[in-house]
Amino acid sequence: MDLISTLGGGVFNLLFGYILPFLAVLTVVVFIHELGHFLVGRWCGVGVHVFSIGFGPELFGFNDRHGTRWRFAAIPLGGYVKFAGDVNGASVPDNDQLARMSASDRAISFHHKPVWKRAAIVAAGPIANFILAIAIFAGMLYVNGRQVLIPRVDVVQPGSAAERAGFQKGDIVLSINGRNLKGFAELQRIVGTSAEDTLTIVVDRNGERITLQATPDRRETETAFGRQRIGLLGLQATRSQDDVRHLSYGLVEAVGAGAYECWYVVERTFNYLGKLVTGRESADQLSGPIRIAQVSGQVADLGGLTGLINLIAILSVSIGLINLFPVPMLDGGHLMFYAVEALRGRPLSERAQEIGFRIGFALVIMLMLFATWNDILHLGSTFTRGT
Repeated sequence: MDLISTLGGGVFNLLFGYILPFLAVLTVVVFIHELGHFLVGRWCGVGVHVFSIGFGPELFGFNDRHGTRWRFAAIPLGGYVKFAGDVNGASVPDNDQLARMSASDRAISFHHKPVWKRAAIVAAGPIANFILAIAIFAGMLYVNGRQVLIPRVDVVQPGSAAERAGFQKGDIVLSINGRNLKGFAELQRIVGTSAEDTLTIVVDRNGERITLQATPDRRETETAFGRQRIGLLGLQATRSQDDVRHLSYGLVEAVGAGAYECWYVVERTFNYLGKLVTGRESADQLSGPIRIAQVSGQVADLGGLTGLINLIAILSVSIGLINLFPVPMLDGGHLMFYAVEALRGRPLSERAQEIGFRIGFALVIMLMLFATWNDILHLGSTFTRGT
């Protein structure tokens, strides 16, 4: 009975602690992404056959008054919108069907629309993800405001990058690389993603502005996503309650701050990719669905509903950005084809597009397998450390 109880408890914890929070987060992000495609497609007069959350066999669904089948499928790891004239949810054209279409069918066919409308429909998915993220960030700031700790230096760790740069106790960090700081957390965020990058830092020292050059040291630290390499200066902030401020945001200010938070995720992603290409970062930090599920469970456990909503915003930005990469099968690949079509005055040949989609499919599958392998290695190392 003890074994059965233990197994039952493990399954319960897996289901409610990891799988359900992960599916909740992913479903919201995917739904908004596909809703962007759907709404702009309808606005452009394109017929929509299917709106699917998930892939594979349908679990349940319904038809709306326009004839669109809204379905929930058995594999809830994505989704798609199938427009009139598509072979599948990846907007691959059915050329035989397109050639046989009547005039009324061509009027609602995605592939018979002008290139600018097709581009707008494709771009609407990632844009919807960015709008969702900005709305979440802005809403949380508008309702709750933000607690910030003035970036006043209390301790400069001996032998640290901060000591080499000339920081002193009592310095107030005003800006980094021209970016004004609101709090110590923002300083940590910038430094953490700038390992071995030289930063120009302006501090207030007894009323005088001093400019320092600092290069954060690279350190490894354990996070929910595994061992991450981050930058450290070696500064500790003052713990005085006098240095704690509560920032309130009006609606316009909150939207601006939400857009900044969205841009920060984009900027950090490109920063990582740039260092990955130049060999300054390792690909072992790429995460797949297993680690995202793990993080979703941890966020739900520690941060509750607010934490999950914040995670939705971060993943929404990431998914929107990834979909804009110029890889066939992704939205960015379609936009690349449409750009070529606009420049040439005619689309690429059917054969060229087919080859592009196959290459894109292979790249996406390889990336997913690689990220999943990283997840498995992370779980293995976590288990080893736990034992």
